[in-house]
Amino acid sequence: MDGNFMDFLQAVRARTGPMHVNSGYRCPAHNARVSATGANGPHTTGRAADIRCSGAFAHRLVREAVILGATGIGVAQQGPHESRFVHIDTLTPAEATGCRPWIWSY
Repeated sequence: MDGNFMDFLQAVRARTGPMHVNSGYRCPAHNARVSATGANGPHTTGRAADIRCSGAFAHRLVREAVILGATGIGVAQQGPHESRFVHIDTLTPAEATGCRPWIWSY
């Protein structure tokens, strides 16, 4: 994981409370198997995390991540609560596919 991103996650956690990280760094091969972003997705940079959350906590997490500088927010809030999550990353426009900042749903 990228040290600056870990500091970013800590700052988010300080503002929101404890977080359950479902996914952090992924090697390119694993990312290609589990993500539409292929072998070069945000998780392969060490600057992305999927946080298991739903409801009010998800709303607070998104708000604080944006305030603190997240440039990528992915929201997965359908289905069973234990499978819901929010993706956050800090990629720059040059590193990302498409525009930044950006928010999407799964």
